[in-house]
Amino acid sequence: MCGIFGYIGKSNKASEIVFNGLKTLEYRGYDSWGIATLKSKITVKKRVGKIGNANVDDLPKSNFALGHTRWATHGGVTEVNAHPHLDCSGQFAIIHNGIIENYDEIKEELLKKKHKIVSDTDTEVAVHLIEEIYRKSTGKSKKENFLEATRKAFNRFVGLNAIIVMDAETSTYVAAKNGSPLAIGKGSNENFLASDAHALIPYTKNIYFMEDGEIISVTPENISIFDALTGRKKTLKFNKLTWKQTAIDKGKYPHFMLKEIFDQPKVIENIINDSKFQIINFSDIIKNSYGTYLVGCGTAAYACLAGTYIFSKISGRHLNFSVGSEFGYLVDFLTPKSLVIALSQSGETIDVIDSVKKAKVKGAQITSLVNSLGSTLYRLSDKKLLLNAGVERAVVSTKAFTAKLTVLILLAYQLAGKISEGKSILRECLKVLKEVLCRDNLNRIRKLVKTLVSQKHIYIIGRGVSYPIALEAALKIKEASYIHAEGFAAGELKHGVIALIEKNIPCIAFLPNDETYGATLAGCMEMKARGGYIIGISHKNHEVFDYYLPVYDVGIASIIPSAVVGQLLGYYLAIEQGLDPDKPRNLAKSVTVR
Repeated sequence: MCGIFGYIGKSNKASEIVFNGLKTLEYRGYDSWGIATLKSKITVKKRVGKIGNANVDDLPKSNFALGHTRWATHGGVTEVNAHPHLDCSGQFAIIHNGIIENYDEIKEELLKKKHKIVSDTDTEVAVHLIEEIYRKSTGKSKKENFLEATRKAFNRFVGLNAIIVMDAETSTYVAAKNGSPLAIGKGSNENFLASDAHALIPYTKNIYFMEDGEIISVTPENISIFDALTGRKKTLKFNKLTWKQTAIDKGKYPHFMLKEIFDQPKVIENIINDSKFQIINFSDIIKNSYGTYLVGCGTAAYACLAGTYIFSKISGRHLNFSVGSEFGYLVDFLTPKSLVIALSQSGETIDVIDSVKKAKVKGAQITSLVNSLGSTLYRLSDKKLLLNAGVERAVVSTKAFTAKLTVLILLAYQLAGKISEGKSILRECLKVLKEVLCRDNLNRIRKLVKTLVSQKHIYIIGRGVSYPIALEAALKIKEASYIHAEGFAAGELKHGVIALIEKNIPCIAFLPNDETYGATLAGCMEMKARGGYIIGISHKNHEVFDYYLPVYDVGIASIIPSAVVGQLLGYYLAIEQGLDPDKPRNLAKSVTVR
Protein backbone atom coordinates (compact mmCIF):
# COMPACT_ATOMS: atom_id res chain seq x y z
CA MET A 1 0.00 0.00 0.00
CA CYS A 2 3.04 2.27 0.31
CA GLY A 3 4.20 4.54 -2.50
CA ILE A 4 7.66 4.00 -3.98
CA PHE A 5 9.46 6.02 -6.63
CA GLY A 6 12.93 5.77 -8.14
CA TYR A 7 14.96 7.86 -10.59
CA ILE A 8 18.35 7.39 -12.21
CA GLY A 9 19.54 9.45 -15.17
CA LYS A 10 20.97 12.63 -16.61
CA SER A 11 19.38 15.18 -14.28
CA ASN A 12 21.17 16.30 -11.12
CA LYS A 13 17.75 17.01 -9.57
CA ALA A 14 17.02 13.38 -8.74
CA SER A 15 15.85 14.14 -5.21
CA GLU A 16 13.36 16.77 -6.49
CA ILE A 17 12.04 14.37 -9.15
CA VAL A 18 11.55 11.65 -6.55
CA PHE A 19 10.04 14.10 -4.07
CA ASN A 20 7.44 15.21 -6.63
CA GLY A 21 6.77 11.57 -7.46
CA LEU A 22 6.11 10.86 -3.78
CA LYS A 23 3.64 13.74 -3.59
CA THR A 24 1.77 12.18 -6.50
CA LEU A 25 1.79 8.77 -4.79
CA GLU A 26 1.04 9.99 -1.28
CA TYR A 27 -2.53 8.61 -1.36
CA ARG A 28 -0.90 5.17 -1.06
CA GLY A 29 0.29 5.98 2.46
CA TYR A 30 1.15 9.10 4.42
CA ASP A 31 2.28 7.99 7.87
CA SER A 32 5.86 9.00 7.01
CA TRP A 33 8.13 9.56 4.02
CA GLY A 34 11.79 9.48 3.09
CA ILE A 35 14.32 9.86 0.27
CA ALA A 36 17.78 8.37 -0.30
CA THR A 37 20.15 10.22 -2.64
CA LEU A 38 23.51 8.98 -3.92
CA LYS A 39 26.38 11.47 -4.27
CA SER A 40 29.66 9.65 -3.45
CA LYS A 41 27.70 8.17 -0.52
CA ILE A 42 24.05 7.57 0.30
CA THR A 43 22.31 10.41 2.16
CA VAL A 44 18.89 9.75 3.69
CA LYS A 45 16.18 12.19 4.75
CA LYS A 46 13.14 10.89 6.66
CA ARG A 47 10.14 12.61 8.19
CA VAL A 48 7.01 11.51 10.07
CA GLY A 49 3.60 12.61 8.77
CA LYS A 50 2.32 13.91 5.45
CA ILE A 51 4.70 15.59 3.03
CA GLY A 52 2.85 18.93 3.25
CA ASN A 53 5.12 21.91 2.59
CA ALA A 54 8.38 20.02 3.09
CA ASN A 55 11.31 20.32 0.66
CA VAL A 56 14.51 18.47 -0.21
CA ASP A 57 16.87 21.44 -0.46
CA ASP A 58 19.11 19.88 2.17
CA LEU A 59 19.79 16.77 0.06
CA PRO A 60 22.84 16.79 -2.26
CA LYS A 61 22.41 17.32 -5.99
CA SER A 62 22.53 13.92 -7.64
CA ASN A 63 21.32 11.90 -10.62
CA PHE A 64 20.16 8.94 -8.49
CA ALA A 65 17.47 8.84 -5.77
CA LEU A 66 14.81 6.58 -4.28
CA GLY A 67 11.80 7.63 -2.22
CA HIS A 68 9.01 6.13 -0.16
CA THR A 69 5.74 7.27 1.42
CA ARG A 70 4.63 4.84 4.10
CA TRP A 71 1.46 3.10 5.21
CA ALA A 72 2.72 1.48 8.40
CA THR A 73 2.55 -2.30 8.87
CA HIS A 74 5.52 -3.52 10.92
CA GLY A 75 6.65 -0.99 13.50
CA GLY A 76 5.10 2.26 14.68
CA VAL A 77 5.00 5.57 12.87
CA THR A 78 8.45 6.91 13.73
CA GLU A 79 11.35 8.45 11.85
CA VAL A 80 13.49 5.38 12.54
CA ASN A 81 10.86 3.10 10.99
CA ALA A 82 10.39 5.33 7.93
CA HIS A 83 11.99 4.19 4.65
CA PRO A 84 14.60 4.11 3.08
CA HIS A 85 16.61 1.74 5.27
CA LEU A 86 20.38 1.20 5.04
CA ASP A 87 22.56 -1.85 5.61
CA CYS A 88 25.38 -1.82 8.17
CA SER A 89 27.96 -0.49 5.72
CA GLY A 90 25.80 2.21 4.10
CA GLN A 91 26.35 0.66 0.66
CA PHE A 92 22.71 -0.33 0.10
CA ALA A 93 19.44 1.54 0.61
CA ILE A 94 16.03 -0.12 0.25
CA ILE A 95 12.40 0.96 -0.11
CA HIS A 96 9.61 -1.57 0.13
CA ASN A 97 5.89 -2.08 -0.39
CA GLY A 98 4.35 -5.18 1.17
CA ILE A 99 4.94 -7.50 4.08
CA ILE A 100 7.81 -9.97 4.55
CA GLU A 101 5.91 -12.55 6.55
CA ASN A 102 9.03 -14.52 7.62
CA TYR A 103 11.05 -11.44 8.61
CA ASP A 104 11.43 -12.54 12.25
CA GLU A 105 13.14 -15.77 11.21
CA ILE A 106 15.55 -13.86 8.92
CA LYS A 107 16.11 -11.20 11.56
CA GLU A 108 17.18 -13.81 14.10
CA GLU A 109 19.76 -15.20 11.65
CA LEU A 110 21.15 -11.73 10.93
CA LEU A 111 21.42 -10.72 14.57
CA LYS A 112 23.50 -13.82 15.21
CA LYS A 113 25.83 -12.59 12.46
CA LYS A 114 26.22 -9.24 14.25
CA HIS A 115 24.08 -7.10 11.92
CA LYS A 116 22.87 -3.91 13.61
CA ILE A 117 19.13 -3.61 13.01
CA VAL A 118 17.81 -0.34 14.43
CA SER A 119 14.15 -0.24 13.34
CA ASP A 120 11.10 -2.41 14.07
CA THR A 121 10.34 -2.97 10.39
CA ASP A 122 10.47 -6.06 8.22
CA THR A 123 12.02 -3.87 5.49
CA GLU A 124 15.30 -3.23 7.25
CA VAL A 125 15.78 -6.98 7.62
CA ALA A 126 15.65 -7.23 3.81
CA VAL A 127 18.52 -4.82 3.20
CA HIS A 128 20.71 -6.55 5.78
CA LEU A 129 20.01 -9.91 4.15
CA ILE A 130 21.12 -8.47 0.81
CA GLU A 131 24.27 -7.17 2.49
CA GLU A 132 24.96 -10.59 4.03
CA ILE A 133 24.59 -12.44 0.72
CA TYR A 134 26.62 -9.81 -1.15
CA ARG A 135 29.53 -10.15 1.32
CA LYS A 136 29.83 -13.82 0.34
CA SER A 137 29.64 -13.23 -3.43
CA THR A 138 32.69 -14.19 -5.49
CA GLY A 139 33.76 -14.50 -9.09
CA LYS A 140 31.46 -11.93 -10.71
CA SER A 141 31.44 -8.20 -11.31
CA LYS A 142 30.13 -6.00 -8.51
CA LYS A 143 27.03 -5.19 -10.56
CA GLU A 144 26.28 -8.88 -11.15
CA ASN A 145 26.93 -9.67 -7.50
CA PHE A 146 24.51 -6.93 -6.43
CA LEU A 147 21.79 -8.26 -8.73
CA GLU A 148 22.37 -11.83 -7.62
CA ALA A 149 22.39 -10.95 -3.91
CA THR A 150 19.10 -9.06 -4.27
CA ARG A 151 17.56 -11.91 -6.27
CA LYS A 152 18.55 -14.53 -3.70
CA ALA A 153 17.32 -12.38 -0.82
CA PHE A 154 14.01 -11.69 -2.58
CA ASN A 155 13.45 -15.42 -3.07
CA ARG A 156 13.79 -15.89 0.69
CA PHE A 157 10.83 -13.58 1.39
CA VAL A 158 7.43 -15.07 2.15
CA GLY A 159 4.51 -12.78 1.28
CA LEU A 160 3.65 -10.18 -1.32
CA ASN A 161 6.36 -7.58 -1.84
CA ALA A 162 7.94 -5.03 -4.13
CA ILE A 163 11.40 -3.62 -3.44
CA ILE A 164 13.87 -1.15 -4.95
CA VAL A 165 17.46 -1.34 -3.76
CA MET A 166 20.16 1.30 -4.40
CA ASP A 167 23.83 0.28 -4.61
CA ALA A 168 26.34 3.05 -3.90
CA GLU A 169 29.33 1.17 -5.40
CA THR A 170 27.87 0.45 -8.84
CA SER A 171 25.39 3.38 -9.05
CA THR A 172 22.61 1.03 -10.11
CA TYR A 173 19.35 -0.04 -8.63
CA VAL A 174 17.64 -3.40 -8.62
CA ALA A 175 13.89 -3.86 -8.20
CA ALA A 176 11.79 -6.99 -7.77
CA LYS A 177 8.09 -7.68 -7.47
CA ASN A 178 5.71 -10.35 -6.26
CA GLY A 179 2.14 -9.18 -5.71
CA SER A 180 2.69 -5.48 -5.06
CA PRO A 181 2.65 -3.31 -8.20
CA LEU A 182 5.66 -1.75 -9.93
CA ALA A 183 5.86 0.12 -13.23
CA ILE A 184 9.08 1.00 -15.08
CA GLY A 185 9.30 4.22 -17.09
CA LYS A 186 11.89 4.50 -19.86
CA GLY A 187 13.25 7.89 -20.82
CA SER A 188 16.21 9.19 -22.81
CA ASN A 189 19.30 8.31 -20.74
CA GLU A 190 17.10 8.29 -17.66
CA ASN A 191 14.79 5.69 -16.15
CA PHE A 192 12.05 5.71 -13.54
CA LEU A 193 10.18 3.28 -11.36
CA ALA A 194 6.95 3.79 -9.38
CA SER A 195 4.15 1.98 -7.61
CA ASP A 196 1.59 3.49 -10.00
CA ALA A 197 2.22 4.30 -13.65
CA HIS A 198 0.42 7.65 -13.59
CA ALA A 199 3.18 9.05 -11.34
CA LEU A 200 5.54 8.55 -14.31
CA ILE A 201 3.41 10.44 -16.86
CA PRO A 202 5.11 13.84 -16.33
CA TYR A 203 8.41 12.21 -17.36
CA THR A 204 7.68 9.45 -19.86
CA LYS A 205 4.84 7.50 -21.44
CA ASN A 206 6.98 4.45 -22.25
CA ILE A 207 5.88 2.10 -19.49
CA TYR A 208 6.45 -1.54 -18.59
CA PHE A 209 4.22 -3.11 -15.94
CA MET A 210 6.33 -5.63 -14.08
CA GLU A 211 4.90 -9.12 -13.66
CA ASP A 212 5.13 -11.14 -10.48
CA GLY A 213 8.43 -12.95 -10.15
CA GLU A 214 10.46 -10.46 -12.18
CA ILE A 215 13.61 -8.58 -11.18
CA ILE A 216 15.27 -5.68 -13.02
CA SER A 217 18.66 -4.01 -13.02
CA VAL A 218 18.64 -0.33 -13.96
CA THR A 219 21.26 2.26 -14.94
CA PRO A 220 20.64 5.58 -16.76
CA GLU A 221 21.22 3.91 -20.13
CA ASN A 222 19.99 0.35 -19.63
CA ILE A 223 17.20 -1.74 -18.13
CA SER A 224 17.67 -5.51 -17.95
CA ILE A 225 14.94 -7.85 -16.75
CA PHE A 226 15.22 -11.39 -15.37
CA ASP A 227 13.16 -14.18 -13.91
CA ALA A 228 13.55 -13.67 -10.15
CA LEU A 229 13.43 -17.39 -9.43
CA THR A 230 15.89 -18.68 -12.03
CA GLY A 231 17.89 -15.58 -12.96
CA ARG A 232 17.14 -16.21 -16.64
CA LYS A 233 17.13 -13.04 -18.78
CA LYS A 234 13.80 -12.00 -20.28
CA THR A 235 12.64 -9.69 -23.07
CA LEU A 236 11.42 -6.26 -22.06
CA LYS A 237 8.65 -4.66 -24.13
CA PHE A 238 7.32 -1.21 -23.27
CA ASN A 239 3.78 0.09 -23.77
CA LYS A 240 2.99 3.61 -24.94
CA LEU A 241 0.43 5.22 -22.62
CA THR A 242 -1.96 7.94 -23.83
CA TRP A 243 -2.88 9.36 -20.41
CA LYS A 244 -2.85 13.12 -19.93
CA GLN A 245 -1.19 14.99 -17.08
CA THR A 246 -4.22 17.28 -16.65
CA ALA A 247 -6.20 14.29 -15.40
CA ILE A 248 -4.25 14.28 -12.13
CA ASP A 249 -4.35 18.01 -11.31
CA LYS A 250 -6.83 19.49 -8.82
CA GLY A 251 -7.58 22.38 -11.14
CA LYS A 252 -9.93 24.92 -9.52
CA TYR A 253 -11.00 22.60 -6.70
CA PRO A 254 -9.60 22.70 -3.14
CA HIS A 255 -9.43 18.90 -2.90
CA PHE A 256 -9.16 15.96 -5.27
CA MET A 257 -12.25 14.39 -3.70
CA LEU A 258 -14.42 17.35 -4.68
CA LYS A 259 -12.88 17.51 -8.15
CA GLU A 260 -13.55 13.82 -8.67
CA ILE A 261 -17.16 14.22 -7.48
CA PHE A 262 -17.62 16.95 -10.09
CA ASP A 263 -15.86 14.81 -12.75
CA GLN A 264 -18.71 12.30 -12.63
CA PRO A 265 -21.14 13.75 -15.20
CA LYS A 266 -18.38 13.75 -17.82
CA VAL A 267 -17.23 10.23 -16.87
CA ILE A 268 -20.77 8.88 -17.22
CA GLU A 269 -21.33 10.72 -20.50
CA ASN A 270 -18.12 9.25 -21.91
CA ILE A 271 -19.17 5.72 -20.93
CA ILE A 272 -22.57 6.17 -22.61
CA ASN A 273 -20.97 7.48 -25.81
CA ASP A 274 -17.79 5.43 -26.09
CA SER A 275 -18.38 1.94 -24.70
CA LYS A 276 -20.81 0.44 -27.24
CA PHE A 277 -18.68 -2.47 -28.47
CA GLN A 278 -17.23 -3.22 -25.05
CA ILE A 279 -20.76 -3.44 -23.62
CA ILE A 280 -21.95 -5.74 -26.42
CA ASN A 281 -18.98 -8.09 -26.11
CA PHE A 282 -19.08 -8.16 -22.32
CA SER A 283 -22.82 -8.83 -22.16
CA ASP A 284 -22.39 -11.77 -24.56
CA ILE A 285 -19.91 -13.33 -22.13
CA ILE A 286 -22.43 -12.98 -19.29
CA LYS A 287 -25.20 -14.43 -21.46
CA ASN A 288 -23.15 -17.54 -22.24
CA SER A 289 -21.91 -18.21 -18.71
CA TYR A 290 -23.30 -20.73 -16.28
CA GLY A 291 -23.01 -19.07 -12.90
CA THR A 292 -21.77 -15.46 -12.77
CA TYR A 293 -20.15 -13.89 -9.71
CA LEU A 294 -19.59 -10.20 -9.01
CA VAL A 295 -16.58 -9.69 -6.74
CA GLY A 296 -15.13 -6.55 -5.17
CA CYS A 297 -13.91 -4.92 -1.94
CA GLY A 298 -15.07 -1.80 -0.13
CA THR A 299 -16.81 0.62 -2.47
CA ALA A 300 -16.45 -1.86 -5.34
CA ALA A 301 -18.26 -4.47 -3.21
CA TYR A 302 -21.27 -2.17 -2.91
CA ALA A 303 -21.24 -1.66 -6.68
CA CYS A 304 -21.27 -5.45 -7.03
CA LEU A 305 -24.20 -5.76 -4.62
CA ALA A 306 -26.07 -3.07 -6.55
CA GLY A 307 -25.32 -5.06 -9.70
CA THR A 308 -27.26 -8.08 -8.39
CA TYR A 309 -30.39 -5.91 -8.12
CA ILE A 310 -29.75 -4.18 -11.45
CA PHE A 311 -29.44 -7.42 -13.42
CA SER A 312 -32.41 -9.00 -11.68
CA LYS A 313 -34.68 -6.02 -12.27
CA ILE A 314 -33.66 -5.11 -15.82
CA SER A 315 -32.65 -8.36 -17.51
CA GLY A 316 -34.13 -11.03 -15.23
CA ARG A 317 -30.67 -12.48 -14.76
CA HIS A 318 -29.33 -13.83 -11.48
CA LEU A 319 -25.78 -12.77 -10.63
CA ASN A 320 -24.12 -13.80 -7.38
CA PHE A 321 -22.18 -11.41 -5.16
CA SER A 322 -19.25 -11.91 -2.83
CA VAL A 323 -16.94 -9.59 -0.94
CA GLY A 324 -13.53 -10.01 -2.57
CA SER A 325 -11.74 -10.96 0.64
CA GLU A 326 -14.23 -13.83 1.19
CA PHE A 327 -14.64 -15.10 -2.36
CA GLY A 328 -11.46 -17.15 -2.15
CA TYR A 329 -13.25 -19.36 0.40
CA LEU A 330 -16.19 -19.91 -1.96
CA VAL A 331 -14.42 -21.14 -5.09
CA ASP A 332 -14.97 -24.87 -4.55
CA PHE A 333 -18.15 -24.87 -6.62
CA LEU A 334 -16.64 -22.98 -9.58
CA THR A 335 -16.32 -24.78 -12.93
CA PRO A 336 -14.89 -23.86 -16.35
CA LYS A 337 -18.41 -22.63 -17.20
CA SER A 338 -18.36 -20.12 -14.34
CA LEU A 339 -17.77 -16.41 -14.91
CA VAL A 340 -16.13 -14.11 -12.38
CA ILE A 341 -16.54 -10.36 -12.86
CA ALA A 342 -14.10 -8.53 -10.60
CA LEU A 343 -14.62 -4.82 -9.96
CA SER A 344 -11.71 -2.61 -8.89
CA GLN A 345 -10.58 0.97 -9.31
CA SER A 346 -6.87 0.26 -8.92
CA GLY A 347 -6.76 -3.28 -10.23
CA GLU A 348 -4.26 -3.99 -7.45
CA THR A 349 -6.55 -4.84 -4.51
CA ILE A 350 -4.82 -7.89 -3.08
CA ASP A 351 -7.97 -9.51 -1.67
CA VAL A 352 -9.53 -9.43 -5.13
CA ILE A 353 -6.33 -10.57 -6.84
CA ASP A 354 -5.96 -13.54 -4.48
CA SER A 355 -9.57 -14.62 -5.03
CA VAL A 356 -9.31 -14.23 -8.80
CA LYS A 357 -6.18 -16.38 -8.88
CA LYS A 358 -7.99 -19.11 -6.92
CA ALA A 359 -10.94 -18.92 -9.31
CA LYS A 360 -8.54 -19.18 -12.25
CA VAL A 361 -7.16 -22.44 -10.82
CA LYS A 362 -10.73 -23.79 -10.93
CA GLY A 363 -10.90 -22.93 -14.63
CA ALA A 364 -13.42 -20.10 -14.26
CA GLN A 365 -13.36 -17.34 -16.86
CA ILE A 366 -12.04 -14.10 -15.35
CA THR A 367 -13.35 -10.72 -16.47
CA SER A 368 -13.08 -7.32 -14.85
CA LEU A 369 -14.41 -3.80 -14.72
CA VAL A 370 -11.22 -1.93 -13.87
CA ASN A 371 -10.03 1.66 -14.02
CA SER A 372 -6.27 1.11 -14.30
CA LEU A 373 -4.75 0.04 -17.60
CA GLY A 374 -1.93 -2.46 -17.13
CA SER A 375 -2.82 -3.22 -13.50
CA THR A 376 -2.50 -6.75 -12.10
CA LEU A 377 -6.24 -7.42 -12.39
CA TYR A 378 -6.24 -6.03 -15.92
CA ARG A 379 -3.48 -8.44 -16.90
CA LEU A 380 -5.04 -11.42 -15.11
CA SER A 381 -8.41 -11.00 -16.82
CA ASP A 382 -9.44 -12.95 -19.89
CA LYS A 383 -11.67 -10.03 -20.82
CA LYS A 384 -11.59 -6.53 -19.34
CA LEU A 385 -13.74 -3.46 -19.64
CA LEU A 386 -11.86 -0.27 -18.81
CA LEU A 387 -13.94 2.23 -16.84
CA ASN A 388 -11.92 5.16 -18.20
CA ALA A 389 -12.93 7.28 -15.21
CA GLY A 390 -9.53 8.93 -15.14
CA VAL A 391 -7.04 8.87 -12.30
CA GLU A 392 -8.57 8.92 -8.82
CA ARG A 393 -6.22 10.69 -6.39
CA ALA A 394 -8.50 10.97 -3.37
CA VAL A 395 -8.38 7.89 -1.17
CA VAL A 396 -12.18 8.03 -0.90
CA SER A 397 -13.45 6.60 -4.20
CA THR A 398 -16.21 8.52 -5.99
CA LYS A 399 -16.15 8.61 -9.77
CA ALA A 400 -14.94 5.02 -10.12
CA PHE A 401 -18.02 3.90 -8.15
CA THR A 402 -20.51 5.71 -10.37
CA ALA A 403 -18.61 4.54 -13.45
CA LYS A 404 -19.10 0.94 -12.28
CA LEU A 405 -22.83 1.54 -11.72
CA THR A 406 -23.13 3.10 -15.18
CA VAL A 407 -21.45 0.12 -16.85
CA LEU A 408 -23.54 -2.39 -14.89
CA ILE A 409 -26.76 -0.61 -15.91
CA LEU A 410 -25.73 -0.62 -19.58
CA LEU A 411 -24.75 -4.31 -19.43
CA ALA A 412 -28.10 -5.24 -17.91
CA TYR A 413 -30.02 -3.29 -20.54
CA GLN A 414 -27.90 -4.83 -23.31
CA LEU A 415 -28.72 -8.31 -21.97
CA ALA A 416 -32.41 -7.37 -22.01
CA GLY A 417 -32.13 -6.17 -25.62
CA LYS A 418 -32.98 -2.61 -24.54
CA ILE A 419 -29.67 -0.78 -24.74
CA SER A 420 -31.26 2.35 -26.24
CA GLU A 421 -33.59 2.58 -23.25
CA GLY A 422 -30.64 2.19 -20.90
CA LYS A 423 -28.73 5.01 -22.57
CA SER A 424 -31.83 7.22 -22.50
CA ILE A 425 -32.30 6.68 -18.76
CA LEU A 426 -28.64 7.42 -18.10
CA ARG A 427 -28.83 10.64 -20.12
CA GLU A 428 -31.79 11.71 -17.98
CA CYS A 429 -29.71 10.72 -14.97
CA LEU A 430 -27.03 13.19 -16.06
CA LYS A 431 -29.57 16.04 -15.83
CA VAL A 432 -30.51 15.02 -12.28
CA LEU A 433 -26.86 14.63 -11.33
CA LYS A 434 -26.11 18.16 -12.48
CA GLU A 435 -28.98 19.40 -10.28
CA VAL A 436 -27.47 17.54 -7.31
CA LEU A 437 -24.19 19.35 -8.02
CA CYS A 438 -25.73 22.81 -8.47
CA ARG A 439 -24.95 25.59 -6.02
CA ASP A 440 -28.38 25.65 -4.34
CA ASN A 441 -28.27 21.95 -3.58
CA LEU A 442 -24.68 22.14 -2.32
CA ASN A 443 -25.80 24.88 0.08
CA ARG A 444 -28.67 22.66 1.19
CA ILE A 445 -26.21 19.84 1.94
CA ARG A 446 -23.81 22.19 3.76
CA LYS A 447 -26.65 23.41 5.95
CA LEU A 448 -27.52 19.83 6.90
CA VAL A 449 -23.85 19.07 7.59
CA LYS A 450 -23.78 21.75 10.31
CA THR A 451 -26.46 19.74 12.12
CA LEU A 452 -24.78 16.38 11.54
CA VAL A 453 -21.19 17.31 12.36
CA SER A 454 -21.69 17.18 16.14
CA GLN A 455 -23.29 13.73 16.02
CA LYS A 456 -21.51 10.54 17.05
CA HIS A 457 -23.75 8.20 15.03
CA ILE A 458 -25.65 8.39 11.74
CA TYR A 459 -27.91 5.58 10.52
CA ILE A 460 -28.83 5.13 6.86
CA ILE A 461 -31.51 2.88 5.37
CA GLY A 462 -32.59 1.74 1.93
CA ARG A 463 -34.46 -1.13 0.29
CA GLY A 464 -33.84 -2.98 -2.96
CA VAL A 465 -31.17 -1.36 -5.08
CA SER A 466 -31.04 1.54 -2.59
CA TYR A 467 -29.75 -0.80 0.13
CA PRO A 468 -26.18 -0.94 -1.31
CA ILE A 469 -26.38 2.84 -1.81
CA ALA A 470 -27.12 3.19 1.93
CA LEU A 471 -24.07 1.05 2.67
CA GLU A 472 -21.94 3.13 0.33
CA ALA A 473 -23.15 6.45 1.78
CA ALA A 474 -22.27 5.19 5.27
CA LEU A 475 -18.80 4.20 4.06
CA LYS A 476 -18.21 7.65 2.54
CA ILE A 477 -19.15 9.36 5.82
CA LYS A 478 -16.97 7.01 7.88
CA GLU A 479 -13.95 7.27 5.58
CA ALA A 480 -13.93 11.03 5.12
CA SER A 481 -15.26 12.38 8.44
CA TYR A 482 -14.60 9.57 10.98
CA ILE A 483 -18.21 9.85 12.19
CA HIS A 484 -19.71 6.44 12.83
CA ALA A 485 -22.26 5.83 10.10
CA GLU A 486 -24.00 2.55 9.47
CA GLY A 487 -26.14 1.43 6.58
CA PHE A 488 -29.01 -1.05 6.92
CA ALA A 489 -31.63 -2.75 4.82
CA ALA A 490 -34.75 -0.83 5.86
CA GLY A 491 -36.67 -4.04 6.45
CA GLU A 492 -34.12 -5.10 9.05
CA LEU A 493 -35.00 -2.23 11.39
CA LYS A 494 -37.55 -4.33 13.26
CA HIS A 495 -35.11 -7.23 13.57
CA GLY A 496 -32.85 -5.48 16.05
CA VAL A 497 -31.47 -2.30 14.48
CA ILE A 498 -34.24 -0.05 15.80
CA ALA A 499 -32.83 -0.56 19.30
CA LEU A 500 -30.12 1.96 18.29
CA ILE A 501 -32.59 4.76 17.58
CA GLU A 502 -32.94 7.42 20.27
CA LYS A 503 -33.89 11.08 20.41
CA ASN A 504 -32.32 13.30 17.73
CA ILE A 505 -30.24 10.50 16.16
CA PRO A 506 -29.83 11.37 12.44
CA CYS A 507 -31.55 8.76 10.24
CA ILE A 508 -31.01 9.10 6.49
CA ALA A 509 -33.38 7.24 4.18
CA PHE A 510 -33.14 6.65 0.43
CA LEU A 511 -36.66 6.58 -1.02
CA PRO A 512 -36.64 6.37 -4.83
CA ASN A 513 -39.81 6.23 -6.90
CA ASP A 514 -40.05 2.43 -7.06
CA GLU A 515 -41.78 -0.47 -5.32
CA THR A 516 -39.74 0.07 -2.15
CA TYR A 517 -41.01 3.60 -1.45
CA GLY A 518 -43.96 2.79 0.83
CA ALA A 519 -42.14 0.19 2.91
CA THR A 520 -39.11 2.43 3.41
CA LEU A 521 -41.39 5.32 4.34
CA ALA A 522 -42.91 3.09 7.02
CA GLY A 523 -39.39 2.54 8.36
CA CYS A 524 -38.92 6.32 8.53
CA MET A 525 -42.09 6.63 10.56
CA GLU A 526 -40.95 3.90 12.94
CA MET A 527 -37.63 5.71 13.52
CA LYS A 528 -39.41 9.06 13.88
CA ALA A 529 -41.68 7.56 16.56
CA ARG A 530 -38.51 6.71 18.55
CA GLY A 531 -37.18 10.25 18.29
CA GLY A 532 -35.05 9.91 15.16
CA TYR A 533 -34.21 12.97 13.05
CA ILE A 534 -35.33 11.89 9.59
CA ILE A 535 -33.46 13.01 6.47
CA GLY A 536 -35.22 11.98 3.28
CA ILE A 537 -33.34 11.59 0.00
CA SER A 538 -36.15 11.13 -2.47
CA HIS A 539 -38.00 12.31 -5.58
CA LYS A 540 -40.60 14.06 -3.39
CA ASN A 541 -40.87 15.59 0.07
CA HIS A 542 -42.96 14.08 2.88
CA GLU A 543 -44.20 15.33 6.21
CA VAL A 544 -42.22 12.67 8.09
CA PHE A 545 -38.95 14.21 6.90
CA ASP A 546 -37.22 16.66 9.21
CA TYR A 547 -34.88 17.51 6.33
CA TYR A 548 -35.29 16.85 2.62
CA LEU A 549 -32.67 16.41 -0.11
CA PRO A 550 -34.19 16.04 -3.59
CA VAL A 551 -33.07 13.39 -6.09
CA TYR A 552 -35.58 13.33 -8.91
CA ASP A 553 -36.78 10.12 -10.49
CA VAL A 554 -34.76 8.55 -13.31
CA GLY A 555 -35.73 4.93 -12.76
CA ILE A 556 -33.04 2.55 -11.66
CA ALA A 557 -30.37 5.14 -12.55
CA SER A 558 -31.58 7.22 -9.57
CA ILE A 559 -29.01 5.31 -7.53
CA ILE A 560 -26.24 7.34 -9.19
CA PRO A 561 -27.27 10.84 -8.05
CA SER A 562 -28.33 9.31 -4.71
CA ALA A 563 -24.81 7.94 -4.27
CA VAL A 564 -23.37 11.37 -5.09
CA VAL A 565 -25.43 12.92 -2.27
CA GLY A 566 -23.71 10.44 0.07
CA GLN A 567 -20.31 11.45 -1.34
CA LEU A 568 -21.04 15.13 -0.77
CA LEU A 569 -22.16 14.47 2.80
CA GLY A 570 -18.88 12.68 3.49
CA TYR A 571 -16.86 15.47 1.89
CA TYR A 572 -18.53 18.40 3.64
CA LEU A 573 -18.57 16.62 7.01
CA ALA A 574 -14.80 16.29 6.68
CA ILE A 575 -14.38 19.93 5.67
CA GLU A 576 -16.56 21.14 8.56
CA GLN A 577 -14.17 19.40 10.97
CA GLY A 578 -11.03 20.71 9.28
CA LEU A 579 -10.04 17.24 8.05
CA ASP A 580 -8.26 16.35 4.81
CA PRO A 581 -10.81 14.34 2.77
CA ASP A 582 -8.14 13.31 0.25
CA LYS A 583 -6.03 11.51 2.86
CA PRO A 584 -8.14 10.07 5.69
CA ARG A 585 -6.29 8.62 8.65
CA ASN A 586 -5.22 4.96 8.58
CA LEU A 587 -6.28 4.50 4.95
CA ALA A 588 -4.50 4.09 1.62
CA LYS A 589 -5.89 4.16 -1.90
CA SER A 590 -4.68 0.78 -3.07
CA VAL A 591 -4.89 -2.09 -0.58
CA THR A 592 -1.98 -4.31 -1.58
CA VAL A 593 -1.38 -6.13 1.72
CA ARG A 594 -3.50 -8.85 3.26
